[in-house]
Amino acid sequence: MFRSLRSDGAPKVTLTINGQEVTAAAGQSVWSAMALTGQSVTRRAALSGENRSAYCAMGVCFECMVIIDGLPNQQACLHRVAEGMTVTTQNITQDCEAENAGP
Repeated sequence: MFRSLRSDGAPKVTLTINGQEVTAAAGQSVWSAMALTGQSVTRRAALSGENRSAYCAMGVCFECMVIIDGLPNQQACLHRVAEGMTVTTQNITQDCEAENAGP
């Protein structure tokens, strides 16, 4: 389990992660807010359907893709939490199959 090391008294924002309302420190990444609330799975792998999460946590690996406010393929490690934000785990298996189905 993750825990925050912040002690700066940062202001709090409220957002929704997979239907659960959570409070997070303003300025923290979406992924860290997810991890701190026990929701570190960000998406399912396209081919295997396995759970994926942040690997590098610095924007290089693209493993932390989520849907933020209705926009898919957003990197949770690079986006900062915002008041009223809605974050949803991304299940790309169906999308990839539909895109690659052919004529």
